[in-house]
Amino acid sequence: MAVITSFKRLTFGIMFGYGCMMMALMTPAVLLLTFKMIEIDPDGYTSSFGLVAGIGAFFALIGNPIGGALSDRTNNRFGRRRTWIIIGSLVGCASLLWISQATQVWQVMVGWSVAQLFFNFGMAAFTGLVPDQVEESKRGTLSGLIGLIVPIAMSVGMGIMMAMPNAASSTKWLLVSIIGIVGPLISMFFIKEGKVDIVRVQGGRTSFAEKLSKVYPNPRKFPSFTWAIVSKFLLMMGFCSSLYLTVMLVNRMGYTESEATSTAGTIQIISLFAMALTSVFGGMLSDKFKIQKPFLYGSAIIMIMGILLFAFVPTYMAFILASVIISLGGGCFSAVDMALVTRILPNKDDAAKDFGLMNVANALPQSIVPAIAPVLLAIGGWSFFYIALAACVVGGILATRPLPEVGQLPGERPEIMTNEMPTANKLIS
Repeated sequence: MAVITSFKRLTFGIMFGYGCMMMALMTPAVLLLTFKMIEIDPDGYTSSFGLVAGIGAFFALIGNPIGGALSDRTNNRFGRRRTWIIIGSLVGCASLLWISQATQVWQVMVGWSVAQLFFNFGMAAFTGLVPDQVEESKRGTLSGLIGLIVPIAMSVGMGIMMAMPNAASSTKWLLVSIIGIVGPLISMFFIKEGKVDIVRVQGGRTSFAEKLSKVYPNPRKFPSFTWAIVSKFLLMMGFCSSLYLTVMLVNRMGYTESEATSTAGTIQIISLFAMALTSVFGGMLSDKFKIQKPFLYGSAIIMIMGILLFAFVPTYMAFILASVIISLGGGCFSAVDMALVTRILPNKDDAAKDFGLMNVANALPQSIVPAIAPVLLAIGGWSFFYIALAACVVGGILATRPLPEVGQLPGERPEIMTNEMPTANKLIS
């Protein structure tokens, strides 16, 4: 029988455990991995960094839905989500320790790929707790708080790195690895879970289309789910423009490692407060007024403004302002979007698997942006790089239009929704 955790205990458990796990993943992603590649490949680090990030992106792509499906089908007394939170954190952190000792690009590539895979297992399990245990009226509020996890984790991680500028690289990797496993372990004392009843259908032949739908919900039957994935992915491409900040500071501005660490850390901490403001209040206001799409449109427009500032004003103060603007938009988007997703999941029994697919759209840009950056930079330099990411956000706005508003069923048309995927002509009408 499933066990329900009280809202306050569940909120703290997710915030603390997920936050520590994301600190272990995101601190390397935005800082340590860059300097590791500079150490190993000083002459070609922009390309090798993109290669490592690109391969890691593939494992992030498959890790979330696979991890979600595994936790959906795990059934033991310890808990299906709790089991994969611990497995994901343990293997992910072990992979970070492997990277810390790496001396060649291929070693970093292997370590980062495994880390992405298993940390995404843990991410899928954490987010699967929301539809499992939280009533719909509180999901916007919890989603707003969960939206704070990544920026808080990044800010704390960057603050720790700034506080130990003279520490060896291996020491920094060891510290984030310890945090990445201790945090989820502690969270298990707060999150309750038990065995669940899993209904298995016996007999009958299953068609290929039905088998495929078990992996990805039929887009014709559940069009809202696909549009939500597309919109999330495109908007997150723009939001993740800030994740290439360290490389940009070194390559575009000529900063040293200590200067880049200090600057990136300062920008991240300042941006946290901006994201906290809109993440919490965006989710609460969305619940209060029972609307979501206007918040998503506004978030996207705000992010575009910040990204274009990065593109055309390459100064320290402009970078701070741009990051704050992007964080204001990103905070509101992350809160409201997650609450929207919980409404349109096709099947509650596959909640973690489907949430895992959504999390692919959330996590994949974190790896794709560094991977495609060398190509975009080769085409048109730093301004073109940021313009391309702003264009992704514009696409995200268009993909948001077909989504149902609060109070409408996923099959209904708020604007252009039909039971089939809209055509391009309908989208622009």
